[in-house]
Amino acid sequence: MTVRVKICGLKEPRHVAAAVEAGATYLGFVFFPKSPRHLDHRAAAALVAGVPAGIAKVALTVNATDAELDALISAVPLDILQLHGSEPPDRVADIRSRYGLPVMKAVGVSQEADLAAIAEYGRVADQLLIDAKPPKGAALPGGNGIAFDWQLVARKYWPCPWMLAGGLTPGNVAEAVRLTGARQVDVSSGVETAPGIKDEALIRAFVTAATGAA
Repeated sequence: MTVRVKICGLKEPRHVAAAVEAGATYLGFVFFPKSPRHLDHRAAAALVAGVPAGIAKVALTVNATDAELDALISAVPLDILQLHGSEPPDRVADIRSRYGLPVMKAVGVSQEADLAAIAEYGRVADQLLIDAKPPKGAALPGGNGIAFDWQLVARKYWPCPWMLAGGLTPGNVAEAVRLTGARQVDVSSGVETAPGIKDEALIRAFVTAATGAA
């Protein structure tokens, strides 16, 4: 089993380079002003310009309007749109059709009742990102460094490929992969020394631990 890794919330060229060199499959860039990982279009375009072919450039957005997505896609070369807000299934389908790009939908999980939404979104998205549901009143929909009970998704299968997220670190990602059977994992705060500040050594350690778990 091959485990693919997504390093999300990248802001610096050296961290992009570290993720590429470590063997990440996906690089995530955040377009959400409330996030400490937010990028403007010009900075993002400069960052993605040097990303080698074959590594997916993912744009994380939160309840973005068509006008916002139009501006983003015209300014930044991207491969995947990640919808990390409260977008309903029909909005996911509409974005996928409108822009002709693969769509990854994030779904928050904290209890078994949340799993029904995974199946629902799995019918309209190209991929799912199964994340910990943010705490009540949290300013950010993800990147909070919180894990959920991995047993809830252990050895589960949905209509499209899925990625495990939420509280993953170099120290626990191997266990998460073994327990859930996830073939893809996502990390943001787990490779940071402070909110929005990535660390090259942690990026390398995370990719090594995740891929080694296979």
